[in-house]
Amino acid sequence: MDLLPEGKKNNIQVLYEDQQKINEFSKLIMRKDTINQELAHFKQEKGYLDDVSLEIELIDEDEQIQYKIGEAFVFLKQSEVVEQLEKDAEVLDAKIDELEDSESEVDSRISDLKTVLYAKFGDNINLER
Repeated sequence: MDLLPEGKKNNIQVLYEDQQKINEFSKLIMRKDTINQELAHFKQEKGYLDDVSLEIELIDEDEQIQYKIGEAFVFLKQSEVVEQLEKDAEVLDAKIDELEDSESEVDSRISDLKTVLYAKFGDNINLER
């Protein structure tokens, strides 16, 4: 933490409302980090599903394949596995879209708070990472 230069006084008073905005900003940053972690996880899983789908399509249609449902593995036909993988991919796409929407809302609110807080505190506050 930097101290003020000699002779310079901090004449800005932090009101309760300002502290609430700073706290909200902090919570939003933590929420954004969580969203980014979840997004990375779901995108990785989507990539895995895409890879598996390509490999499964190369297998003979009558061959039985083990497919994990919950905690158990079930033998399904190749065509059933392809259908299930497509459904799983759609679910992941929906989750990814939802998280991306949440991320944009959080980014918008963070931007608004930055504008307000920098307008009041100027160089006396650092909201950058």
